Amino acid sequence: MLVKTFGSAVYGVEAITITIEVNWLSASGKDPMIVGLPDNAVKESLQRIESTFKTNGYDVPRTKVVVNLAPADIKKSGTPFDLPIALGILGASEQLENKEALSNYVIMGELSLDGEVRPIKGALPIAIQAKKEHFKGLILPRVNAKEAGMVSKLQVYGVDHIKEVIGFFENKETGLEPVIINAREEFFHSQYDFEIDFADVKGQENIKRALEIAAAGGHNAILIGPPGAGKTMLAKRLPTILPPLSLQEALETTKIHSVAGKLPENSTLVSRRPFRSPHHTISDVALVGGGGIPQPGEISLAHNGVLFLDELPEFKRTVLEVMRQPMEERRVTISRAKVAVDFPASFMLIASMNPCPCGFYNHPDRECTCVPGTVQKYLNKISGPLLDRIDLHVEVTPVAFNELTNQRAQENSAHIRDRVIKAREVQEQRYKDRNGIYCNAQMSSNMLKEICVINTVGVNLLKAAMEKLNLSARAYDRILKVSRTIADLALSEEIKVEHLAEAIQYRTLDREGWAG
Repeated sequence: MLVKTFGSAVYGVEAITITIEVNWLSASGKDPMIVGLPDNAVKESLQRIESTFKTNGYDVPRTKVVVNLAPADIKKSGTPFDLPIALGILGASEQLENKEALSNYVIMGELSLDGEVRPIKGALPIAIQAKKEHFKGLILPRVNAKEAGMVSKLQVYGVDHIKEVIGFFENKETGLEPVIINAREEFFHSQYDFEIDFADVKGQENIKRALEIAAAGGHNAILIGPPGAGKTMLAKRLPTILPPLSLQEALETTKIHSVAGKLPENSTLVSRRPFRSPHHTISDVALVGGGGIPQPGEISLAHNGVLFLDELPEFKRTVLEVMRQPMEERRVTISRAKVAVDFPASFMLIASMNPCPCGFYNHPDRECTCVPGTVQKYLNKISGPLLDRIDLHVEVTPVAFNELTNQRAQENSAHIRDRVIKAREVQEQRYKDRNGIYCNAQMSSNMLKEICVINTVGVNLLKAAMEKLNLSARAYDRILKVSRTIADLALSEEIKVEHLAEAIQYRTLDREGWAG
């Protein structure tokens, strides 16, 4: 007898429905076999299913049973096909009543040897695809049920054991009920639930201001300063002042983390902007994504959030260079011989570095012990094209003792975030007719002429600054973009001289002779 069940395979951040066809061909013959480009994990499912059947009192077919995973020209990988294959074999061997109902559900789950159903990756994109194709419901491990339950108008059942699924299809009393999730309530409840705050930071007002500008315009930034000056502490607090995720952004972010298996058990939508901080020993593939079956890398896991690269010069140059294209296009394409997948990668890059190997170049109190030329050699580890994509270069100086002991209350993240949100609202209105542009950092060079208009006094100031400070030509566009953001923070329609003057300060590494 031929029985069909339905599963799903995840490619990139999208899911494809897979039809699992199980056919009992004869009363005698070989053991069951799986066809349709299964990988080893899928082929091994037969051993897990056999143990599950024996443990739970079901007969193991010793006949010629063929399991086909269609479409047969797409590679199938992973263990979540265990459960739909097992149900298909039970149906084909006449051990499951009401097998006609199997076609109404997408079923996914890895089986243990005793029939326990284990977690899967990609539950959210699987649920979205099941709803698109008008399936009645989705059956999957209980720990993934809340994640999939965020999709409305789809009955999602979480199960712990194969007996619950069998009882469900045999109309037995199993206690299975669809998961009901109030997506908006759960999402908005935890948006501002941060354990850290800018109020914890003593002093460093100029750095806080620079990060506020970066957050308001979506600008990339690099913090340069000696060890212990607070670079990492400040960077970690940047997500607390970013605008909250919209529901659409949260859905995109959750899909990526779901596919990568990074969501905590029983979680729903990602409600706060991601903050990813990979170690400097990371490989190219781990950063941008890849592998035999393409998986998202750190830049995609930081989508709609912050990618923090601490001690930037210590990263391998090849690792840093592969970021250049994704930073411009805000997505990364992973191509393989038989498949090419796109992962979103719209992130803010925040980097930090010491000014030299010993860390004390330009330190007000301690002397640099590096030999002549070492500072420039150290900075040269970061290529010009990568620096070209970083808008703000900020010098971080040590905090004075009187600042550390000052009991004056510091401005908290909520107040800074309010100003950032107002500036983003101005930009949202400005770019509403421009597809794919949401903040000032995304402006093209052609748009600068229209949006970043400066008066004669401003032109003269910018000219004088570039000549006196020996700023490079690439600094010109960045200064205009940052000055536009500073004007937006001040709720000013035009870019004033003071806005330009402040933006010029944030081009430290473009000044010739800065490194000696």
